[in-house]
Amino acid sequence: MTTSARYTFTAIRLHWLIAFLIFAAFPIGLYMSDLELSPLKLQLISYHKWLGVTIFLLAVARLAWRAKHTPPPLPETMLAWQRTATHAVHHLLYLLIIAIPLSGWLMSSAKGFQTVYFGVLPLPDLIGKDKALGDILKEVHELLNYGMLGLVIAHVGAALKHHFIDRDGILARMLPFLDKENTR
Repeated sequence: MTTSARYTFTAIRLHWLIAFLIFAAFPIGLYMSDLELSPLKLQLISYHKWLGVTIFLLAVARLAWRAKHTPPPLPETMLAWQRTATHAVHHLLYLLIIAIPLSGWLMSSAKGFQTVYFGVLPLPDLIGKDKALGDILKEVHELLNYGMLGLVIAHVGAALKHHFIDRDGILARMLPFLDKENTR
């Protein structure tokens, strides 16, 4: 049995835009963290911050949209533990797409580096300069990102399992170009 409802056009676009930006920000963050201080590292830090602020803004928009638009129901054939896991992973992903950019912004503030969105809009520091706190927030930021990586892998793996093994139309809800009739 396949599920018939899809996410809204807006929800789909926000999902994939945020996913794309995360897939850009994560490797930039990994790469730049190992670089010595240089003009390249400073530029990559700026790009990483811009991506993070954009992800945060889009996440707020996505949560506002989600609050007013109920997602499509899960297939009736899905086991209770899978429903629980699905909801838990989605809630954790929403939490992390807010918490990770905030932890980065807090870290930058504590380290004394103001975030300037796209190089033109200075954002206020969220906390005062505090090197020790900045170091702790760096660790928090990294741990949250690795947590996000694990959840994204689980999320993608579950979506592929539902598409190729269960053939229940779950993936087609978020990928409008999939022919749901061919997922049976």
